[in-house]
Amino acid sequence: MAATRTDAPTRREQILKEAARLFAERGFHGVGVDEIGAAVGISGPGLYRHFPGKDAMLAELLVGISGQLLTGAKRRLAEADGDGPAAVLDSLIEGHIDFALDDRPLITLHDRELDRLRDSDRKLVRQLQRQYVELWVEVVRKAYPALTEPTARSAVHSVFGLLNSTPHLGRPGSLPGRGATSQLLHRMAKGAFAAAQE
Repeated sequence: MAATRTDAPTRREQILKEAARLFAERGFHGVGVDEIGAAVGISGPGLYRHFPGKDAMLAELLVGISGQLLTGAKRRLAEADGDGPAAVLDSLIEGHIDFALDDRPLITLHDRELDRLRDSDRKLVRQLQRQYVELWVEVVRKAYPALTEPTARSAVHSVFGLLNSTPHLGRPGSLPGRGATSQLLHRMAKGAFAAAQE
């Protein structure tokens, strides 16, 4: 079991969390540096000690989450060494559900603002995402050997679409509870993979 981080978030992490929330709520251009600073209790100009500007925050958020998803999936694969393919897939699904429920603003941000990244950052995001997809495809094909590679890849993308729908499920307080929502998403993801082989 991986160690759980219990220390307080750094100022940089606080800034990124609030930037993600504000960008998701009002759009990248609808948020000023002063507002991000106010959300974390520092002056707008004070943010420049941590980031050169909003573009750098956006890049770190979107590149960062793509990297975290890939790293987390690789860790789950390593921890599942010896488990059967169904258990490994369950672990991957759980990890993505945690992201989808805990980082909903980043999903919105990715959908709306990816094109605002510099070409090099956008290419890095796409590269990390491709590696993440291919890792899933390999696991799905072991769990469902009848699936061809193209079908498995399409199913993985479809399941990501399903899991990443969380920003559209209503406000966090309107969901049936984190545990119940997580279980529902897990059942739906497994059902989608099972349906892909029919």
